[in-house]
Amino acid sequence: MMGSVPHPVFDPLIHEPTRLQLCGLLVAAAEREFANLRDELGIADSSLSKHLTALRTAGYVTVERRFGAGHGRAYAVLTDTGRHAFCGHIAELQRLARVASPRVLRARG
Repeated sequence: MMGSVPHPVFDPLIHEPTRLQLCGLLVAAAEREFANLRDELGIADSSLSKHLTALRTAGYVTVERRFGAGHGRAYAVLTDTGRHAFCGHIAELQRLARVASPRVLRARG
């Protein structure tokens, strides 16, 4: 199932704006460092932790801590389940945009 094209499915967990951006950053990379994600999203550590925890609880993300050179770093990875859910959510947003487009054009015309 994970190798198949995801069906368009609206996912309210992913749809939250910060989590949507977070998944978008993670889908394009094998892994992303916590500090890099925090800086790119422009949010506090505590906010990023909260969003990662919500995604991790759903099975969409894993977070791995690595220690070296006297300090630890955390890395986030989008799981296959998370990638499938994100792609399905994006497909649903695209479907909704296609449905709305003719109506918007008719309303303006």
